[in-house]
Amino acid sequence: MRIAVRFKDNAAILSLSGKFLAGNDGPYLRQKVKDLMDAGTRKLIVDFADVPYIDSTGLGFLAGARATVQSAGAGIVLANLNGHVRKILNDVNLTQFFLIADSEAAAIALLSSSDPAAAPAPEPGKGGGKGKKRTGEV
Repeated sequence: MRIAVRFKDNAAILSLSGKFLAGNDGPYLRQKVKDLMDAGTRKLIVDFADVPYIDSTGLGFLAGARATVQSAGAGIVLANLNGHVRKILNDVNLTQFFLIADSEAAAIALLSSSDPAAAPAPEPGKGGGKGKKRTGEV
């Protein structure tokens, strides 16, 4: 996977390219997000336009990136998800925890119009699942 970072309208845009598979991609991206937060970035867009596939490593990265970004008081938006990647996120109930935009411009607008640290969260008592009680899952 290739990673490019650029800035636009006070937002860091992390553009990913290639399949997001197990290996060094997750730790490298995790460190990149941490470095951006440590440098004072408060708006982060993860652009999936060139990511055809994501596996459990990528899902773990997204969960960890969200935690890192929120701990820093920043906001994160996932942009340009293709149907396959979006389906995987839906299947594991991760979409409810992220702002998702269809384009980079829409992601910038979302970050500009909302509290940067705000992100969707499941309603209290709803559990965020499909009626299944989750215990011991990682």
